[in-house]
Amino acid sequence: MERELALEFVRVTEAAAVACGRWMGRGDKIAADQAAVDAMRAAFDTVNISGRVVIGEGEMDEAPMLYIGEEVGHGGRAVDIAVDPLEGTNLVAKGLPGSIAVLAIAPRGCLLHAPDMYMDKIAVGPRAKGKIDINAPVIENLKAVASALDRSVEDLTVVILDRPRHASIVKQARDAGARIKLITDGDVSPAINAAIEGTAVHMLLGIGGAPEGVLAAAAIKCLGGDMQGRLWPESDTDIERAKAMGIADINKVFTIDDLVKGDEVIFAATAITQGDLLNGVRYFGGGARTHSIVMRGSTGTVRFVDAIHKFDKKPMPIKRA
Repeated sequence: MERELALEFVRVTEAAAVACGRWMGRGDKIAADQAAVDAMRAAFDTVNISGRVVIGEGEMDEAPMLYIGEEVGHGGRAVDIAVDPLEGTNLVAKGLPGSIAVLAIAPRGCLLHAPDMYMDKIAVGPRAKGKIDINAPVIENLKAVASALDRSVEDLTVVILDRPRHASIVKQARDAGARIKLITDGDVSPAINAAIEGTAVHMLLGIGGAPEGVLAAAAIKCLGGDMQGRLWPESDTDIERAKAMGIADINKVFTIDDLVKGDEVIFAATAITQGDLLNGVRYFGGGARTHSIVMRGSTGTVRFVDAIHKFDKKPMPIKRA
């Protein structure tokens, strides 16, 4: 995919982050999400692609824009798009760290059309690639990753969403001696951290959103890491939804190459609130400063973009009454 597009996609996530960041700590996650959606959708109109949303804000009758199947872009190469204009709505509403505006782009048919349901996930960095097995006990995965990283299990830090459904894997990880970082919301950023050396995170475990799983897989693919996922339906409706999207085997283990086919993928994210890897949006009189990451799978290039935005030099982010 054309490298010139990478910066264009950063501009899209920057627009969402700047518009949404105004809502930090104001207790209104719906307004925050709407601001991010409006700004991201408007920014896509300036990008020279013929994009189709395959992971977005929901079905057409549930979301007015960035819905699954919507066509976006100014015209150009045909691509599939996975978006989450605000990953971590509660984080922004409460002023907590870790929220991002995020997207992934790949040629048509290369991103898994994941249904809006839960997915069990395991993610690691490049040195542990090929060493994980989502069907294996937690202790076996911890031992395998520790061996790949040339350290002990006690040296590992595992990120897990703080949910009652994870009581068993938390206990297993604790019994094994691993360090655990429990998070309240948003598992895309931690998955990226697990795949980047020096973040002090070595593995992501647990059940989160399936769409977020595909977004995380796009980043991990660019970074050379590894990930597996398996849908975790809560009802017959979930199973039917998965089948309607072409997933016949609800128990299928999706490898990183199932989640994102090929290497021609671009991933971009801009921090909204402060994170471990990226700085959140900072406003000043007449402008804002953003911090983003953009990656290309075909080259393995990872760029951090520190940008200053002057509001009097460009259209202001869209505001909804």
